[in-house]
Amino acid sequence: MPGTVLLLAASPVGRGRLVDAAGVLPVLAAVAPAVLSGTDTANVVELADPLEPQAVLTRLRAAAAAPGPLTVYITGQLHLDRRQHQPHLALARTAPATVRYTALPWHWIREELRLRSAGATALFVDLHADAETWQYLARQPLDSGRTSAVYGRIAPPSGRRGLAEPSYMKAVATLLRSGHRPPLEQLHQQALARIADEAATNILLTARPPQSGDPHAALSAAVQAGRHGEADGLAAGHEQAAVRACGPASDEALHWAEVRADLAMFAGDAARSCRAWLRVAGVRLAAGQAPDAPAVEAAVDRAHHQWSCIRDTARARELGPALAELRLRVPGRRQGALENVQRHLRQLQAAQ
Repeated sequence: MPGTVLLLAASPVGRGRLVDAAGVLPVLAAVAPAVLSGTDTANVVELADPLEPQAVLTRLRAAAAAPGPLTVYITGQLHLDRRQHQPHLALARTAPATVRYTALPWHWIREELRLRSAGATALFVDLHADAETWQYLARQPLDSGRTSAVYGRIAPPSGRRGLAEPSYMKAVATLLRSGHRPPLEQLHQQALARIADEAATNILLTARPPQSGDPHAALSAAVQAGRHGEADGLAAGHEQAAVRACGPASDEALHWAEVRADLAMFAGDAARSCRAWLRVAGVRLAAGQAPDAPAVEAAVDRAHHQWSCIRDTARARELGPALAELRLRVPGRRQGALENVQRHLRQLQAAQ
């Protein structure tokens, strides 16, 4: 099965740039796609200093939906948004005051990769943090999801003039240019050996995915085989067990509710997926989570996206008012999201 490779290098244009992220892309691009992926053949998507977080999300979502192995190489810098203090990957237009709207929330990466089977996804990251983000990461490890293998480093503020170098990712690329991709842990250690002086002060990232007994692996296998009913049945069983053990608003129960919403999307049932995301958002809000909490925004955004994919106008009309009501409480990061729902709902009602 062919693999997929996503090369993402991003940093702000202007004074906020900490690292010459895009400078690593020519070295990575010189590596054969099959070596980047570790498969016989691979499709490579390259994003150099992208402007819009939604555009990056679209590419990431498409890569995550690919059935074969996925390897993501990310080079850039991390900042915290001022409202929620959550880590974001800065993009070309990012400035300290606009992180929330112009940078890519790191939890989007985690969310898009979370239903991939264990062992099918690997992330290599070379990230630089500003002072505030560095302090945050000392208390709160960077979360890239439970099913992905993660290797790399996060470098502290350099304190020197000029741009920092993505030396870890360049070391990875140089090693791969030999035409051989060793086991990922070995590749990571070899790259660290080449930047040993820097690595001593870095946060080093090494996280292996769970073993095949993880229930997500069985779900992913069922989805890839087209057994969507079986996948939903498995997830429903886990959700019901979590509700009985921990309550409907528990993290575990909500996780499985979100998994079922994603499974409906993979099955092509946009209405069922939309309804499930609406329910998740409602439970989170009723449990006291803030309207701008990442998990709440993500649920409403996904409900909105799935609603826009519904082809049955009657079902879209049925779900539209609930989505519009939620959008009043959870406007999200995209300007005009509420107006978009209201406008589309008027068109649906006019078509009756």
